[in-house]
Amino acid sequence: MKFNYLLLGITIITLSSFSKENAEEKYTRKVDIVLQSSDGEKLIAKSDCIGCHKMDKKLIGPSYLEIANKYAANEKNISYLSNKIIKGGSGVWGSIPMGAHASMKKDEAKTIAKYILSLKK
Repeated sequence: MKFNYLLLGITIITLSSFSKENAEEKYTRKVDIVLQSSDGEKLIAKSDCIGCHKMDKKLIGPSYLEIANKYAANEKNISYLSNKIIKGGSGVWGSIPMGAHASMKKDEAKTIAKYILSLKK
């Protein structure tokens, strides 16, 4: 009986040594992917955007996906949306106005706009 357990143990160790995947590398890659987030996501998380906008459904304002699907990802639209973020406005998505974010820097607003437009499906 001891011989059978010994043989089983040797077989398991031998078979597991032929594995092509490096388990440590596999788990490291997954962690890296989870931890990566874009600068636009980070800026949105730090601002008050999440109070009115959600990723995939309308809250007070349109979802980020609705915005991405409405506008092409080009410099003209990035500039337009970044100005809207800073100055606020109304009328495009309904009568509820979007508040101004006057303290936000132009490059931060552009980063947010680029991120939102990158979500287009």
